[in-house]
Amino acid sequence: MSFANTDINLAHELDTQDELASFRDEFVIDDPNLIYLDGNSLGRLPKRTVNFMRNAIEQEWGKRLIRVWNDGWINAPTELGAKIARLVGAQTDEILVTEATSINLFKLAVASLQARPNRNGVVSDVLNFPSDLYILQGIIDLLGRNHHLKLIPSADGITIAPEAVDAAIDNNTALVSLTHVAFKSAFMYDMARVTEQVHEAGALMLWDLSHSVGAVPVDLNGSNVDLAVGCTYKYLNGSPGSPAFLYVRRDLQAQLSQPMWGWFASENPFAFELDFIPASDISRYRVGTPPMLSMKALEPAIDILIEATMERLRAKSIKQTEYLIFLADQWLAPIGFTLGTPRQAEIRGSHVSLRHPESYRISRALIEAPPPAIQVIPDFRAPDNIRLGIAPLYTTFTEIHQALNRMRTIVEGKIYEQYSVERLSVT
Repeated sequence: MSFANTDINLAHELDTQDELASFRDEFVIDDPNLIYLDGNSLGRLPKRTVNFMRNAIEQEWGKRLIRVWNDGWINAPTELGAKIARLVGAQTDEILVTEATSINLFKLAVASLQARPNRNGVVSDVLNFPSDLYILQGIIDLLGRNHHLKLIPSADGITIAPEAVDAAIDNNTALVSLTHVAFKSAFMYDMARVTEQVHEAGALMLWDLSHSVGAVPVDLNGSNVDLAVGCTYKYLNGSPGSPAFLYVRRDLQAQLSQPMWGWFASENPFAFELDFIPASDISRYRVGTPPMLSMKALEPAIDILIEATMERLRAKSIKQTEYLIFLADQWLAPIGFTLGTPRQAEIRGSHVSLRHPESYRISRALIEAPPPAIQVIPDFRAPDNIRLGIAPLYTTFTEIHQALNRMRTIVEGKIYEQYSVERLSVT
């Protein structure tokens, strides 16, 4: 994909050609001087969520009180799961909205290791989100340190080679747990190919979709994936800390036994039996009472994505990330930036990492710029990555142009030198 020039008029023209442009009006955007490129960490607030939540609070909770559970709240985890299934190529009874991503990863990883008792190998990679690795390390410790964790290396710190995956898996591997789109570099695995490699070795495959769902098309069934987890507050715009989801392929649901035997995972929660009997379907992967207000906030956000369709969102994402990389090549590479993201669209998610020795202070200068300068919100990932998240539902080409131009101004004018190197609590 090529672009004629770096003039802002081209960005305006690309925006007028955007068939998804109307979806930007679905979101609360109240500061014209702010460019938000952090939807890969926390999505914007959908306007329809505001009234939806007012009804959930005032009418459903306020007036119906505990009766509201029988009005439909009790089925929210599976009904919302059925909607997310449409975004990730799963059956409606294979996705459950419940708990946090780390908790769901814990449940499914333990279930996997119990299902392969004669194997003790766990495989992940060096690009994985640290929390995923911590969960795997904690499980190994919990299970008596009888398993070992092997991390697939990266030759360039950006991608993982297929042959490196092959070399890490053997007939002792019980579980392979990878993030589909890497949180720093946006490297994206070939899901079908890796899953096939894992199955050929007799192991189970567990994908983390946190940087995939709502950003790139996912086909869990088509790739014959065993298990997956993902969060809902990034590209799904579900609200800060909104409940995560898990996927268990239908034929595995009754075979695997997850370790957290909460009452909502039982066959009949309101029978209050003293001995646990697990549900036979996806509900066996529940634990306790769902956080309903956070759960409710997710529904209108998912509806917007379903309306937009993943195919159109992916097409726009590719075009916008290509445009961002084009501008970075022209403006930022000559002043010390390097690309921390794959150039090939087929192995790239929907964010772009730009690397610079002063990335942290540049990020602060972008975020904290005093008026009348525009403010840009990316995020910083150690040691030197500025992540620029493209959320095709509301990100414009003009915003990308303005943001990159602002980065150029900050570095050329050494504006970043006005900011401290001391790290804030959240970066």
